[in-house]
Formats: sequence, structure tokens, C-alpha cells
Amino acid sequence: MAPHPHHDRPALSGPAPITSADIAELNTLFSDAFTERYRRDGLVGVRVPPLNPAIWRYAIDGAGSGAMLWRDEVGAIAAFNIAHASGAEGWMGPLAVRQDRQGAGQGKAIVQAGVAHLRGRGCRTIGLETMPRTVDNIGFYAGIGFVPGFLTVTITLESSAASRVQGLLSEVGSASRETAIAECAALAGQLSPGADYSREIRLTHELGLGDTLLVRQRDQLVGFVVCHAAPLVEGRTRDELRVLKLVADHHAVFVSMLPMLTALARRSATMRVALRMQGEHREAFRDTVAAGGRVRWTDLRMTLHGYPQLVPAGGVLLSNWEI
Repeated sequence: MAPHPHHDRPALSGPAPITSADIAELNTLFSDAFTERYRRDGLVGVRVPPLNPAIWRYAIDGAGSGAMLWRDEVGAIAAFNIAHASGAEGWMGPLAVRQDRQGAGQGKAIVQAGVAHLRGRGCRTIGLETMPRTVDNIGFYAGIGFVPGFLTVTITLESSAASRVQGLLSEVGSASRETAIAECAALAGQLSPGADYSREIRLTHELGLGDTLLVRQRDQLVGFVVCHAAPLVEGRTRDELRVLKLVADHHAVFVSMLPMLTALARRSATMRVALRMQGEHREAFRDTVAAGGRVRWTDLRMTLHGYPQLVPAGGVLLSNWEI
């Protein structure tokens, strides 16, 4: 049997930290790898565009030492994995191996490096998302110990001026901002012990990507939403307000957030708000659709055996596992 053409190549070096200087090369690898993934799934005409460099900076800064890359023998980036730890909640993405270096176990190595990093951070949840139709990806992750969970359904609501936008972090004085972020951490931890989205809130504000909606009742924080209005794709104009994290201590608070979010989308000069709804939140899903939500996309959430997704006992907690 002839040797696999990729098996006799020198091993990749890494992991090494990703820096802002790597973004352009990383973006090319990302676009090429995911375009090829769609092609193998039969979506031949789909070209995955490069991402907005500001979104890469958010992902890299947010992941810290979990943003890892591997280089080939001439120093070019051949693989990367961005592993995020939000307190005890850990997830990986995006991650990719350059097409000419696939088939030699590199994919397994970069996933295992991400798992080791998240275990080292003390994460009790370790997961990722992949396309539900991509059976070889699902099989690949299953072989490393990941098990399928619920679908994540992307739902959009058209922007509206029907509600006033109140309680934005950007409007809180700098002296009170850290207090508000600490309140958000306490609320997330109350619903899902160990969950902490403070870093995402800070980076969203510092990088000017969006805002955090703070919902209060009788001066008590009962919910918050971290959302980005900055374009996801390089060179594009704003089109939607993307919800990254949503925490509501009761379902009624979640329902009250929907008109606030569509109004914030209008205020942010975007056409719609996009929520990635984890399938276990059945009531929230039904109410979002009833409010005019349109189903746009699905992803399959997978978690490492022994490191399951922590489902809140009450309220609603939506945590986007994409950048």
C-alpha cells in the first residue's frame, strides 16, 4: 500500500499563541478550510468569506492562552484552535487544519490541545458546534470522545422601534461599570454555577463591537444580553445584531427582552437581531417564533463525555459557541 501523501511530511510545530499579526494569514486559512468543508457537503457554490479582523481580535483576546496555532516546516500557519473559557463553561471554535495537512492526525491533535487547555482552566463543560449534515465531522469528534446534544437554532427577528432601549452598559458611568459587570457575573453564576461572561462583556465594550443590555426590576438585575453590531464579515456593512450571551432569571424576563432587542437592533442601524437558541429552551424557542422569529440555520452542539453542557434549573441562559 502506498503511503498516505500527507503522512511523510514533517510534523507541525506548536501550539504557539495567536497574535494580532497572525490575523490576515489566519483569515485566509479559515476561509479556505470552511469553503472546502461546504464543498464536500455538496454546497459547491458557497464561498466562506474572511471575517472582520475586529471579530478575530475579540476571539483571540477573549481566549487568551487558549488561542493556539501550529506552523509547517516553512513557518506558515497550518492549523489553529481557539478554545474559550467563560468561567466553568469551555468551548472550542473556530478550529481548522489546512487542507494539504489533513489526514495525518493533526485534527485530533489540535482538538486534544484545546481539551487539555480547558481542563487546565477547570472547565466543567467542554464542547463545540458543527454542521448537523456533516457526518464525517460528527464521526471525527465522536472518535475523540464527544457526544451529540441539542441543535442550536439561529432565529432572527426584524428590527423595530416598538420599545425604548434602556439600561445599556455603554451608558453606565465608568465608576459603576465594574459593579454592573460583577452583577452580570453573579446572575449568570446563579443560573449556571461557574458561568462567567465578564471577559466577553468587557471586550465587547473596549473593542466597540456592540453593547450589553441590562434589564432591571426594582433596581435588581434580572437579565442581561451581550450583543455585537459590528459586521461579522470583512468589508461588509452592518446587517444584524448578534446575541452572544443572554441571561434571564425568569422566562417572563426573556419574553420582555425580545422587543428591547429588536429596538436595540434598530438603534444599532441593523436590520434584525439574531439569537442562537439552544434546543433545550423549548418555551423560549416557541415564544421567539411566536414573536415573529424566522429560523435561519442549525448547528449541532457536541460536548466531551464527562463534561456536559450545564442546563440552568430555571430561567433562560443562551450562550453562543461561535464568535
